[in-house]
Amino acid sequence: MRAQFVLSEIGVGLRRNLTMTFAVIVSVALSLALFGGSLLMSDQVSTMKGYWYDKVNVSIFLCNKHDAENDVNCAKGAVTEDQRKQILADLKQMPVVEKVTYESQDEAYKHYKEQFGNSPLAGSLTPDQMQESYRIKLKDPQKYQVIASAFNGRDGVQSVQDQKGILDNLFQLLNLMNRGALGVMAMMLIVALLLIVNTVRVSAFSRRRETGIMRLVGASGFYIQAPFIAEAAVAGLIGGGLACVALVLGRYFTIDHGMDLSHKLTLINFVGWDAVLTKLPLILATSVLMPSLAAFFALRKYLKV
Repeated sequence: MRAQFVLSEIGVGLRRNLTMTFAVIVSVALSLALFGGSLLMSDQVSTMKGYWYDKVNVSIFLCNKHDAENDVNCAKGAVTEDQRKQILADLKQMPVVEKVTYESQDEAYKHYKEQFGNSPLAGSLTPDQMQESYRIKLKDPQKYQVIASAFNGRDGVQSVQDQKGILDNLFQLLNLMNRGALGVMAMMLIVALLLIVNTVRVSAFSRRRETGIMRLVGASGFYIQAPFIAEAAVAGLIGGGLACVALVLGRYFTIDHGMDLSHKLTLINFVGWDAVLTKLPLILATSVLMPSLAAFFALRKYLKV
């Protein structure tokens, strides 16, 4: 009987404040969709870091005869055979190095033509203008400075370059975008909480006669509050459900189908469905707890039941 009464009161409350209930549902849905999207963005950045940092190389470019004429780092001339062998031997002895690959001038020229064959500059370059290099895969990509400090300024070395620096700029941009999404989510969450509190207050005011009678006949505080808290929880749950649908459809139409980014951007290792599905229970739980707590504290403060 009590459960039936609570359920009937939930329906009455939702219908009586239909406009504000709709606003609560929309604001909760938007804020939690942004919350879930931010979590997925964080997972995506972590996945990309693990994927790309595992593939980055440190490159040691060796001096050629053209560098000897134009580059102060190669003032002592082009790299000699002895210098080349010594650099390779030192690299192989370093514990941070996992693998060393040598790229000759001809190979460097071939790779350049493959990547920038349409560039006007490509037609004027010759293989002897390209630089020999050692491409080093590190056991820990964070240990780039060990290589840089050991070989920068050495005879025969033109420069030491770390591909990780390029990726760091990309990841900084992605993290900045993620923080921006979190900021918008926080504002939407505040709006949702304010709407929930106002909706509960309006609902309680419109039924102040009923709650007064219930107090007179000895109803407990929780029994009086239960319908209002349940109303907020139901509205929040609907919003959370919409947020879950938005995340699933967003993943489906942007990565798998529609925009089909998984096939168009093959260099990016996108997060899988498992990452999306693990976020849905958290979103649903938040969508119920957040409005329920907001309603509970609003009732305690404003109704004094």
